[in-house]
Amino acid sequence: MSVAHDHTAGCACGIDVHAHVIPHDLPRYVGNRLPPDWPSMAPAHACHRHVIIQGSVYRTVSERAWSASRRIEDMDPMGLAVQAISPMPELLSYWMEPNAAAQLLRYMNEQIANMAALSGGRLVGMGAVPLQDLDLALAELDHVADKLDFKAIEVGSNVNGKAIGSPEFAPFFAACADKGVAVFVHALKPAGADRLVGPDKLLPALAYPTDVGLAAASVLTSNLIGRIPDLKMAFSHGGGTLASLLPRLEQARQVFPALADAMPESPSAQARRLFYDTLVFDAPALRHLVDRFGASQLMIGTDYPFAFHDARPVDSIAAAVGDADVRAQLVTRNAARFLGLE
Repeated sequence: MSVAHDHTAGCACGIDVHAHVIPHDLPRYVGNRLPPDWPSMAPAHACHRHVIIQGSVYRTVSERAWSASRRIEDMDPMGLAVQAISPMPELLSYWMEPNAAAQLLRYMNEQIANMAALSGGRLVGMGAVPLQDLDLALAELDHVADKLDFKAIEVGSNVNGKAIGSPEFAPFFAACADKGVAVFVHALKPAGADRLVGPDKLLPALAYPTDVGLAAASVLTSNLIGRIPDLKMAFSHGGGTLASLLPRLEQARQVFPALADAMPESPSAQARRLFYDTLVFDAPALRHLVDRFGASQLMIGTDYPFAFHDARPVDSIAAAVGDADVRAQLVTRNAARFLGLE
């Protein structure tokens, strides 16, 4: 796929790695007993649908969640040439019975592939797998990579409370590296939600970045990226708290021999081999991430089509970064490398 290389502010040349899909409909369960957590869709007001999970409205979404044409209409004003589309994280369904989750995610992956096929190259698929069962996850990885030709998948920051750096997931990530499938990590059911004081909308504002930071740290402290050097792994929300955790982790590695043994390569060096999106809503914070992680490791992330998203991501990068070549990396080149679109 060829992507335009006009990287001036206001161009329509960006590649967005963080955007979600919810289908107009979800499938009926194929089995004898409907799981209580099987999701469904219901009509709402004009051009909107309710996502129903466990009998309650989880979220109400517009046609932008499922319409390829409506989504593409929004991409030019956002400065985007390409958008990688992945499931709404709640649909990753790690808490479901594995075979039921596998059925739901197969449907999701096929829907994403259909949207991409209708987009004329503007949308590329990012699949999902039932990571609570390694065999089923590997089978679905084969399907999305070999049958659907997806170059990336989305995973949650934890799988039923287990950090993605846990050793049990390493064979799956090794398989991703072998197939050349990149991994995008999104916050999901974050730790610490019980410590938030205020309305429930604090969850994405405060708890998501915390869980993403802990997930990224687990990849470093387990030496996952050191053991699987070909793995391309990216973290949503600018890596969450990781940039602030790194200096403490570096110092701890100097003080505690066990940490030095666990991390033969320094955590900061490892962190500069991971990727991160730019969704931090603040120019000084984005400049700090460029300094901490390197200009080669940051990519546009918008969280489209949800309310809490960056509607002008290319302009956000232009406001934070003065160097034209660095802007070009953040707007297009790094994501093209991550998604195999070069």
